[in-house]
Amino acid sequence: MRRLLRGCEVVAFDEAGAHRAGALLGKSRTTDVVDASVVALAIERGADIQTGDVTDLERLTGAARAKVAIRDI
Repeated sequence: MRRLLRGCEVVAFDEAGAHRAGALLGKSRTTDVVDASVVALAIERGADIQTGDVTDLERLTGAARAKVAIRDI
């Protein structure tokens, strides 16, 4: 994990991020706060997502009508 994080920027999950994630949950009719937080941050930062949960994240990006690259690991 430490090697992976060396190449990452760690950002705080603040109140504004929580509201963006909540809005995504409402649009997508899903309930996973962590998935919604990841997608909201990726949209905001123009970042790609590496995940083992492609289906759920695609549902969130689709609801947001956002073009985010999601890669399965």
